[in-house]
Amino acid sequence: MSDSSVQDRLCIERAPSATHLSSEPTDAYARLARERRSTRAFLPTPVPTDTLRALLATARWAPSGANLQPGAFIQIQGDARTRLCDDLVSAWQGGKHEREDYEYFPHPLPMTLRKRQVASAQALYGALGVARDDRAGRDAQFERNFCFFDAPVALMVTIDRNFGPGGYMDLGMTIYGLMMAAQSQGLASCAIGAMASFPTVIRGHLGLDERTNIVCGIALGVADPKAPVNGARTTRCAPDEFFRQVG
Repeated sequence: MSDSSVQDRLCIERAPSATHLSSEPTDAYARLARERRSTRAFLPTPVPTDTLRALLATARWAPSGANLQPGAFIQIQGDARTRLCDDLVSAWQGGKHEREDYEYFPHPLPMTLRKRQVASAQALYGALGVARDDRAGRDAQFERNFCFFDAPVALMVTIDRNFGPGGYMDLGMTIYGLMMAAQSQGLASCAIGAMASFPTVIRGHLGLDERTNIVCGIALGVADPKAPVNGARTTRCAPDEFFRQVG
């Protein structure tokens, strides 16, 4: 498929009017949503810049309060990517600690959420055959976060420091829009929250000032179907666990 045809399919400004209401999502969307997963091993197949731009153009149609469309996506390539990844790995291996630009996990972590966190780790390391007490094996896998899992596309997501939770909410919807657009084109992705652990290192490499917060990284490309790590599967809680009706 040519880049132009991909863009034609993706850059749709207006959805068709609904003619009826359904109790179920469309089969196509439901399939995409359920098949999307955090991919941590990729083939070297390049992703054309025009394709990436088309995906981002689609993602920007996510809801946004007052249409502010907060956040930015920076693609890091070539020697610049190598230098950044090398310094991030060195910081991780050296036990360097930085104050993150925002809090991700609640403190303390409720037991309900802790159980989900543990189950996610068990799925990941179980797929790799890494035992619970294999600290070296776990560290080696975690370190791959800082190399974008060798994906063809490495993105850093940022936001202006003055934004509060609402801006992060809008940006999160844009990130999901990007990942779903990629999924619709046979591309896989992984949002990398670990990147937020070293905001000073990242800002230095990308020429960003202190007014810019580091939100996450994104790895994107064609999934390696033979990689054991891509066999990891997590579950989602049922609506009864997070939905209720009043009145």
